[in-house]
This record gives sequence, structure tokens and C-alpha cells, in this order.
Amino acid sequence: MRLSKELRAFEQRIGHQFNRPELLMRSVTHASMSSPTREDNQRLEFLGDRVLGLVMATALLEADKGASEGQLAPRFNALVRKEACAEVAREIDIGAVLKLGRSEMMSGGRRKQALLGDAMEAVIAAVYKDAGFEAAQALILRLWGNRIHTVEDDARDPKTALQEWAQARGQNPPSYTEVSRTGPDHAPVFIIAVHLDDGRTAQAQAGSKRHAEQAAARLLLTEVEGA
Repeated sequence: MRLSKELRAFEQRIGHQFNRPELLMRSVTHASMSSPTREDNQRLEFLGDRVLGLVMATALLEADKGASEGQLAPRFNALVRKEACAEVAREIDIGAVLKLGRSEMMSGGRRKQALLGDAMEAVIAAVYKDAGFEAAQALILRLWGNRIHTVEDDARDPKTALQEWAQARGQNPPSYTEVSRTGPDHAPVFIIAVHLDDGRTAQAQAGSKRHAEQAAARLLLTEVEGA
């Protein structure tokens, strides 16, 4: 398979020349352009998400050897979430080479965060299948750059992270309910429950509603991301 001039330029932008160019073509083909003879990037996206996760988990452990799991988890989430993937995708202009159906193209698909993030994960998987884990790892570390060392500034609170997780999967934002309030006015104890559309829930207690909501969101986030 011969790549177009645009895809050859894209290879230069990401720093990887494909031995199997059909993998690159598949990685930038959205489902709206799939056909019996043209496979879309959804399966590659699934694999790329896992490769990205392993690379980032390893990089974070090496970057801060004294960090606890509680410190590492929000950093990890910030680096692998769809928004981060889409940001990197914009930097290498994946949008310019996406293969989209007419409806997606007309609705601004080349700029959509979800499509860009998915394509970024698919490109990672394409490099992994083309040249192995070390090549994919080198690609990720090169494209994510200094984000790994500055991620603490980007890691958001658990409520924000849980909301992003839900919305990325087409769910409504999480809802929070006050289960109980006990104790005197000067030292109350709140128990707050958080709920997702898919039925999963968690609850936590703290001395303020805000802290109890954050604690509950953190518990549920840990559960859904470990599922």
C-alpha cells in the first residue's frame, strides 16, 4: 500500500515510518468511513488505550519513586484521559489525516475531542503492532513530552475526573445525594453518595459536604477505572 503525501508527512510528524502502512491507514479511519473492504480504527483504539496506560503507569513510577498510589492515580488519569489524548492529537494534527464519512466531516469531526482522542489511541496501537512495545513506548514518551513531569498541575479533583469519565462514555454527569448528617453544628459529619447512570455508586463521609463528595467521587473513580 502506498501512502498519500499527507500520511507520509504525518509519519514524519510522529517520528515513525510504518513497515505496514495499512496499519496507519486503519488507525485514522473513523467508523463513518468503514466498509467491507475498509476497516475502521475502533479495535486499534481499544488496544492503544491499554498500551498508553502501561507506558504512563511505568513512566510515573520511574518519575517519582516515592509517590503513593493515591498520589499516582490522579496523575495517571490526567495523562491518559480522552482530553489529554485529544490535546496531543491536535499538536500532531491528526485531524488533517482523519478519514471521515460525509456526515462527520460536515459536523466538524476533524475538531471533535472524542474523535481526536480515539484516533490518537489508535495510532499508538498501530505503532505497537507495526514495530513492538518499545517503539510505541518511545512514541508516547516523545509526544507526551514534559507532561509526565508537570502532570501534578493538570491533575484535577476527583469530582471533575469522574464527570469526565462519565461524559466520555455518553453518561450524564454523576449525581450526589446527602445520605445523612450527624453531629453537632460545630462538628457535623456528612455521608454523601455518588451515582452514575449505569447504576454504580459509592459513598463516603467527611466533615463537610464538599470533602465527602470528593471522597465518594474518588472511591467510585477507582472502582470504574479498575473495572
